[in-house]
Amino acid sequence: MPRKPNVMSNQINLNIISTPPHKCSYLPEYIATTMVVDPNRTKNAWFYDRLSQHGFRRSGDHIYRPNCPKCSACIAVRIAVQQFVPRRSQRRTWRKNQDLSVTPVAPEFKPEHYNLYRLYLKSRHEGGGMDNPTPKGYMQFLSSFWCKTVFYEYRLEKQLIAVSVVDEIENGLSAVYTFFEPTLKKRSLGVYAILWEIEEAKRLQREWLYLGYWIKNNRKMSYKTEYQPLEYYSQGTWQQFKNEHEITSSPPPLHPLSREDLPWLDSPFLLS
Repeated sequence: MPRKPNVMSNQINLNIISTPPHKCSYLPEYIATTMVVDPNRTKNAWFYDRLSQHGFRRSGDHIYRPNCPKCSACIAVRIAVQQFVPRRSQRRTWRKNQDLSVTPVAPEFKPEHYNLYRLYLKSRHEGGGMDNPTPKGYMQFLSSFWCKTVFYEYRLEKQLIAVSVVDEIENGLSAVYTFFEPTLKKRSLGVYAILWEIEEAKRLQREWLYLGYWIKNNRKMSYKTEYQPLEYYSQGTWQQFKNEHEITSSPPPLHPLSREDLPWLDSPFLLS
């Protein structure tokens, strides 16, 4: 089936394709579709950076954005790190975790990382088809051969308790995924990871921390508005988050393909 070119801006020409309709992972009552940059197109960090500014994300080697025909609940958001002011609860979380060490490591397979990832998924997604990943699927989801990705290890003395997967792009950092020891709930490790990434973006003199998609009616995705100032991508521009009721999104219609055109869809595809 022929693929039609789509122009995202006057700087980038690319082919955009659409996945077959499937049940939404975050709003089960809805049918979802996802637009994906042609998997055969050559990608690099510059290309990814430009698409991140249009609300796209990375999953493995694929660059995607939700494109659902009857729903626009997935809204790309980013934190203006230089203006970020933590809330009182976030300051408590920061102080609580000052006994941790954080170390950047290469995005390579490590059994220690993989075992923590499996433990985290079993706690968060048990029975959903994601809680028994293979080593190959784990690395295909988190890493990419064309992107500058860093795994940040969070350790309590010698114990690995969290890993953040972060992409470095030109104007910011992109938080791909974080997994952590699920029994350490009092530490709020997910919150701490975001706070640490904000500080890392500041240290690197970047403007933004891209958090992926905010979804108002999903508890696992709605927390992102707790980090302010926040911008959201709507109607082709980034706008200051003021009131969630003002947010609208109008993704463009795209040319659908069959599952045979996208064999990688048989692997779990996560939004973040």
